[in-house]
Amino acid sequence: MSTDVEWDEMTIPGALARAAALWPDVSALEDGDVHFTFSELASAAQEAARAFIASGIESGDRVAIWAPNGWRWEVAALGLQSAGAILVTLNTRFKATEAAYVLDKSGAKLLFTMGDFLGMNYADSVANQDLPDLQGTILIEGDSKSGESWEAFLGRGESISAEAAKTRAEQVDPEDLSDFIFTSGTTGSPKAVTTAHGQNLKVFDAWGESVGLRAGDRYLIIMPFFHSFGYKSGWLACIIHGATALPEAVFDVGPTLARIEREKITVMPGSPTIYQTMLTFPDREKYDTSSLRLAVTGGAAVPVELVKRMRSELGFRDVLTAYGLTESSGTVSACRLGDDDETVATTCGRPIPDTETICVDPDGKEVPRGEPGEVWTRGYHVMRGYWGDEEETAKAIDADGWLHTGDIAVMDERGYLRITDRIKDMYIMGGFNVYPAEVENLLFQHESIAAAAVIGVPDERMGEVGMAFVVPVPGASLDGGALVAWSRDNMANYKVPRHFEIVDELPSNASGKVVKFELRERAKALLG
Repeated sequence: MSTDVEWDEMTIPGALARAAALWPDVSALEDGDVHFTFSELASAAQEAARAFIASGIESGDRVAIWAPNGWRWEVAALGLQSAGAILVTLNTRFKATEAAYVLDKSGAKLLFTMGDFLGMNYADSVANQDLPDLQGTILIEGDSKSGESWEAFLGRGESISAEAAKTRAEQVDPEDLSDFIFTSGTTGSPKAVTTAHGQNLKVFDAWGESVGLRAGDRYLIIMPFFHSFGYKSGWLACIIHGATALPEAVFDVGPTLARIEREKITVMPGSPTIYQTMLTFPDREKYDTSSLRLAVTGGAAVPVELVKRMRSELGFRDVLTAYGLTESSGTVSACRLGDDDETVATTCGRPIPDTETICVDPDGKEVPRGEPGEVWTRGYHVMRGYWGDEEETAKAIDADGWLHTGDIAVMDERGYLRITDRIKDMYIMGGFNVYPAEVENLLFQHESIAAAAVIGVPDERMGEVGMAFVVPVPGASLDGGALVAWSRDNMANYKVPRHFEIVDELPSNASGKVVKFELRERAKALLG
């Protein structure tokens, strides 16, 4: 890890000041015609901090951002954190009632959001919600009768001196909370995961060192800023390591490929779905992607064949996998540069330095290496807790400090993890545990399958059986009966899905993960 600083003793505004001192003239942030060097980014963050102070924002206040990736998003976040406030991120796919829940639960005082974007006026949509703590709405872009312009907001800061803003930033403590990121809420009401400045910096220094992020890299950030992947391993990692952040507001494969060629992108992390979409794009060969060097992906299912094709067809020299969850500041483990292809393709690396990770049985006893168990992890990366919810915090983090992840993995003799699935996604067919991610990996080897998602569905005789939703590659046709036959030839009988549904696309959330509860609802309707 970087040796010039103890990251857990630093703050995010401190990290930005360090970057401005180390790389003052290096490009820090590029978004269309707007470009900032690290020195200019630090000045922009200070200007925003002055506006926050003038707006009455105090240390520990919460400020929410509900907008797609863009330069103002990052500047607003750095400004509010420099003023000692806590960043609250909102999923861009939220409807007004969902956004209102997060704003109310967090007690956000200010909201930074959009006028019209993708057919919705975000600011107008929440204007009539009952939000007693919300004191103002600022428009990052667009027009709305319910918000103040970005320029008018910055104008407030003219009454606050640069010295006052600098003093406020220096008063932020590494143990102060830096952000609330809400869980998806698929198993109940969303919970606000809280993490602190120092721990986030230490985690993403370690992450960047592990994957080889370096000064001068040009990092296309497709993953949304409201998610740990886009925010912490995205623009925050760029500040730590001196890379250029290039935010992508909406992933559209054609324009993204054009941008890779035009702007000489070197680093492009993303979900497996993003790379699969690029590989199946009919006009992909028209674009020059030779600048690409580093891909970092993760999730329960990263097919071996996908990793190979990312190297051979998209041109990535280094394809690495990592694993984490919001409650672990976004990271538990990561592959390292130099790991062999089999390790990269079949594991998500080993735990980041100075942390502990084990796999345990249902009684909480560590299982032998090579056997599946629930992942527990402990260390500086574990969240401070769920905001205002001690009961749920106690369920997630035990008295000994272990975070119970709910993920099933096998740890090999070297300490590398292979995530097999979520505990809740596993199903039992005729007494055999079936891990959908493993079946999805196998299905992806079929030459005509672009993507697959597997769930367990009830069966009178077997208890549960697999149902696969598969997306064909462009121009291919798939037949359910033929897929059952192919599966019988390529996997153990208990893993063979008994039902196949051919679909145009899989439902996914904004971070690219397949939304399996939607597939379960669809299966109920199809199977009765």
